[in-house]
Amino acid sequence: MALTAETESRLYRSLRVASGAAAHLVALGFPAAVAVLARPGSSLFSWHPLLMALAFSFLMTEALLIFSPETSLLRSFSRKVRVRVHWALQLLALLCALLGLGIITYNKHLNGKGHFVTWHGLTGLLAVLYTSGQCAGGVLLLYPKLMKNWTLAKLKLYHATSGLVGYLLGCASLMLGMCSLWFTTTVTGASWYLAMLCPLVTSLVIMNQVSNAYLYRKRSQH
Repeated sequence: MALTAETESRLYRSLRVASGAAAHLVALGFPAAVAVLARPGSSLFSWHPLLMALAFSFLMTEALLIFSPETSLLRSFSRKVRVRVHWALQLLALLCALLGLGIITYNKHLNGKGHFVTWHGLTGLLAVLYTSGQCAGGVLLLYPKLMKNWTLAKLKLYHATSGLVGYLLGCASLMLGMCSLWFTTTVTGASWYLAMLCPLVTSLVIMNQVSNAYLYRKRSQH
């Protein structure tokens, strides 16, 4: 029996709500698990995985989900409030990422190890630099008159698209970090695969959110 358009719409919305709820749980649960594994304070290095997990798994995920029409924790608030919270979360994510990068760089210096010689290190550096540029580019949305040949709607679209690239870089860095010797000696078997699924789940949810926003904008133009 074929589903009606209304039933399909409800089913699709329910799936989006469920996936968004899963993304919220993963965004909080993954850094919590990393904190248990790393035991922050036990060594200088122990702060690096926690800060990076907070930056790219929790803070950045929540900063993007805040614009989800189904799963935003602040969907009852005005867009102005949500934009301000988005800014605050993104800045906190950037600060955590910069601090995490600084700690691992100094830790490698103390131990006489090479800097950015692995895919994890290179991707992490690129993600932090990209996030810095993305935050700077977000200023254009506060002062759209600086870009006279660009409409505000187009600036929002490109900011969201480029932000997705930065978020995926951050998730890729987390996944590569889970291939490191420190992580693989601590987490093994099914637990390792479950941990690898965490950035994948949030990435898929965020990609779906951005693509739907793009399709909505295209429809509204016709």
